[in-house]
Amino acid sequence: MPLTPGVHWFSPTLPLHVFDADEPGPTALVQAGIHGDEVAGVHALQELLEEEIRPTHGRLIVVPVMNPPAYRARQRMVPGGLDLNRCFPGDAEAPERERRLARRFMDLVEDERPALMVTLHESHKRYDPAVVPSFGQTIVVGVEPRPAIVDRVLARLNERFTGEGEHWDPQYYPVATSSTEVIVDAIGCVGLCIETWMGFEEARRIEMQRAVVEYLLDDVGVRRI
Repeated sequence: MPLTPGVHWFSPTLPLHVFDADEPGPTALVQAGIHGDEVAGVHALQELLEEEIRPTHGRLIVVPVMNPPAYRARQRMVPGGLDLNRCFPGDAEAPERERRLARRFMDLVEDERPALMVTLHESHKRYDPAVVPSFGQTIVVGVEPRPAIVDRVLARLNERFTGEGEHWDPQYYPVATSSTEVIVDAIGCVGLCIETWMGFEEARRIEMQRAVVEYLLDDVGVRRI
C-alpha cells in the first residue's frame, strides 16, 4: 500500500519524506547515502528538504540517508557490515541488517512504483572512457538505449557547470547486483545513478547534486515551474 504524505521511519534514524501535490502526475523517488562515505548527495537532499522542495504534480519521496550507520562512520558500509547497494532485493528474515533494509525498501518501491528512481553517489575517479571503472561526473544507466531524460538533463548540467573537469557525461555501466538495476528489473521504472567526482570541493559537489535532482524532477514532470 502506498504511504500517506508525511515523514515515515524505516528505523529510528532513517526517515522517508513523502509529499503529494494537488495535481496528478508521476512519482519520483530520490535517495542518497546508500554508501556512507558519499556525502554530497546526503547534504544536497537535506538542503532541499530544509528549503521545502515540493512536487507540483504527482508525488515525491525523498530518502536523504539510506544507510545512517555507514554515514555516521563516513565509510562505504558499516564496519563489519555489508554493502547495502549489493543486498537487493533483500530478505526480511535475514540476520544482516542490510538485507532486511533492502527488502523493506524493495517493498516500498513495489508499492509506490515510481516512474523515476534516482540514487545519488560519488566517485574518487573522474570519468575516463579508457579507465574502467571510473564514474565521476556521469549519469549512469544500466539499460540501452538510455532514457531520453538523461541527455536532456546532461545538456542543462553542461550549460551550468563549465569549470575545469566539470563536464558531465552519460555512462552505460550495467551491474546486475546494484540496487538500481534490481529495482528497474522489478518495476520497469527509469533508474539513474548520479556520480559526482570527489576531486571537487564538497560545496561544489553539493551544488551539482542539487542541480541534478531539480533538473530530473523538472524533466519527469514532478516539478513544473
